[in-house]
Amino acid sequence: MDCRAGVDALVRFYETLSPDALAHIGEIYAADAHFADPFNAVRGREAIARIFAHMFATVDAPRFVVTGRFVDRDRAMLAWDFHLRLRGRDTLIRGATELRFDADGRVVEHRDHWDPAAGIYERLPLLGAPLRWLRTRLAAR
Repeated sequence: MDCRAGVDALVRFYETLSPDALAHIGEIYAADAHFADPFNAVRGREAIARIFAHMFATVDAPRFVVTGRFVDRDRAMLAWDFHLRLRGRDTLIRGATELRFDADGRVVEHRDHWDPAAGIYERLPLLGAPLRWLRTRLAAR
């Protein structure tokens, strides 16, 4: 099985993601799809749609740009940049997504990999300074 058509559809979905697009999530994800990221682990299209609805409610101007892809039979890896405005500041989070597709080209497994410390935690008033200090102390010199 070749999942290239499913990957193309997923990339279009993410690069044009909007609250209205969530009504079409069934075209991209299988009914019992599993989704995991550093903050969530859910199963089912409705639960996945709730994660994105929450994103639209809590951050400004979210936008995904896929910067690379690797496709092998029923699996794919995507590299991406997530642009958003958090607490009035433009923020960029770089990450990757590991995907598995069913025979119909829908996503059955979606696992996001990104660093929440660099992307979000280090920007918070109480956590930011200690995390930045810890990162510099642990870095190889």
